[in-house]
Amino acid sequence: MHRAQNLSMASLILFLFLSFTLFFTALAQQRYSNISLGSSLTPTTNSSWLSPSGLYAFGFYQQGSGYGIGVFIAGIPQKTVVWTANRDDPLVHGNATLLFAGDSGLVLEAQGQTNQVISTSESPYSASLFDSGNFVVYNSDRHIIWQSFDYPTDTLLSTQRLKANSQLFSANSQTDHSRGIFRLAMQADGNLVQYAVSTATVTTQDAYWATGTDGQGNNVTLNLDDDGHLYLLNFTGFNIIMNLTDGRYPTQKTIYIVRIDFDGIFRLYSYNLTQNGNWSVLWSSTNNKCAPKGLCGFNSYCVLNDQEPQCLCLPQFTHVVQNNWTAGCERNFFPESCKDDNGDIRIQELTNTVWEDNPYSVLFLSIKEDCERACLEDCDCVAAFFKDRQCKKQRLPLRYGKRDMGDSNSALIKVGKSISTTTDRVEPGKKKSDQLGRGILIASVSIVALGLVMLAISGILLYKSRAQPYKRINANENIVLFVS
Repeated sequence: MHRAQNLSMASLILFLFLSFTLFFTALAQQRYSNISLGSSLTPTTNSSWLSPSGLYAFGFYQQGSGYGIGVFIAGIPQKTVVWTANRDDPLVHGNATLLFAGDSGLVLEAQGQTNQVISTSESPYSASLFDSGNFVVYNSDRHIIWQSFDYPTDTLLSTQRLKANSQLFSANSQTDHSRGIFRLAMQADGNLVQYAVSTATVTTQDAYWATGTDGQGNNVTLNLDDDGHLYLLNFTGFNIIMNLTDGRYPTQKTIYIVRIDFDGIFRLYSYNLTQNGNWSVLWSSTNNKCAPKGLCGFNSYCVLNDQEPQCLCLPQFTHVVQNNWTAGCERNFFPESCKDDNGDIRIQELTNTVWEDNPYSVLFLSIKEDCERACLEDCDCVAAFFKDRQCKKQRLPLRYGKRDMGDSNSALIKVGKSISTTTDRVEPGKKKSDQLGRGILIASVSIVALGLVMLAISGILLYKSRAQPYKRINANENIVLFVS
């Protein structure tokens, strides 16, 4: 009996020990810093509020010659921004002040102006930065009235989720955290999809990656656990719809983030806090850097050069803005005729290239040469796609172009036989109008010159006719003139 009591006591002690261990572990994971009303930050002194472990920071971070405001991983050599406030606002200078005010929330005072950084539905009382990277604002009852986890920018942290009808927007570049040109949308239909930001009305052609989980119901969420498990959860919050990764990665001294990068690819990263190395990619939505639609603008197409993307213009097109691929390309030639009447235009072929397929006319032709001829004889046709005996006529602009060596599509581009650059190009009809203008000018000058000659001759004749009577009067001096 004593032995049974001893076993029961030992079991109770073990249970209490495990309970307290789990409690304090959970408590440690939920540690937070306390930020009181009236606290302030400046970019050059006291620039951020740290989480208890010092891993995360909220405040000013340097970007180029100015400063942005957000949450960043401060406890590693490569400070990594994971959330940005008002990301499209201009950067601030070193004399700015970030103030946690009781009546208006978190405000930025710079150059005599006050701008809202975090706006809350009710008066804030305190704020905290958790070791999870979540920045939280409380009211006087210690209820959460705002948190950064509800407003992700381009990154999700461990334990954070992307809710239905929410989106992540890529950064503009690796060092510019303003909004870029790609987005990841957790749609209401349960599908997780990547699009170009410029897409106004999205269609299946505008997506370049998707989980294909549409029809799974409302309130599907994207979740990231602290072991790198990335998955879609249905509206009940219990049933996993899809595993993007299986997880089970190390949890000790390792952090995980998932981000839509500035190049349009969605990636899961890990970082070992004990090695102070680089971020490691564990998973990505694609390995093809030409896959993101919108990377190359209108009338250009993406090719891989040593696995790095490069945007090329259509033949006889030039970049609208140099070194800005997304601006696209424009024509640098203007043929005298839209048809091949004078031999001014021809077809140039781009093999193994694919584009958005939006034809205004589809012809079924046996050979590619017939498709070329059909485009040359059609003023509306600027390009034609030929594949599987289908000739698809296209108008400008062409978009979402990329080279795909596994696709037999041929893009037949209508070009001029001679190229005039953008600095000296002549638009159709302008040459004839210039010649007509020069003719009118020459005729006008000739008429004016002829008029001047006629005027001179008339003046001479008039002078002679008046001079003759004057000579006759002088010859007869005895003549007296009088008036009766």
